[in-house]
Amino acid sequence: MKATRHQTRRPLSAEDKISIALQGLRGEDSIAAFCSKEGIAQSLYYTFSAWRLSSRARVHPSARRVWIKPEGIKHFAGDLSEQEQKLVWATHYPPAADLLEQQKLDEVAWKSKPSWFILARKDQTVHPEPQRFLAKRMNATTIETNNSHVIMLSRPDLVIEVIRKAVAAVQQGQSK
Repeated sequence: MKATRHQTRRPLSAEDKISIALQGLRGEDSIAAFCSKEGIAQSLYYTFSAWRLSSRARVHPSARRVWIKPEGIKHFAGDLSEQEQKLVWATHYPPAADLLEQQKLDEVAWKSKPSWFILARKDQTVHPEPQRFLAKRMNATTIETNNSHVIMLSRPDLVIEVIRKAVAAVQQGQSK
């Protein structure tokens, strides 16, 4: 059985793995349905996703949580000072490892409500391309900046400005 399974597996390049991980982000199907269509196990899909993440952010999945290793903090919060990075690492609370195993939702707010998206071009935790894809899919007013994943810490002024513009636009009845 093991030999048969090994013979039927298709070899996947790094580009294939990234492509599969990005396709899963589209959310057109649940992860289970997507994996079934692709002919891969869900565990393999999450391995691809974690590989993409860990290649830069240096994460360590443990006890159903995803922890940032100390040497990975510079990839997560690279535009903060070394002292601030140490504080972020010491106080971070890891999300559950199954965070992305959500079921497909019947309704999402961005389909019917105006949305805004701050895209971090220097994000080494979530690559900017999936961010662009998601912002475009949401038809969001997108603001791009040369910051890391934790833009709310490195550029709180920009985040507040975007929130204020969003509020003003909604109050005026416009989304862009």
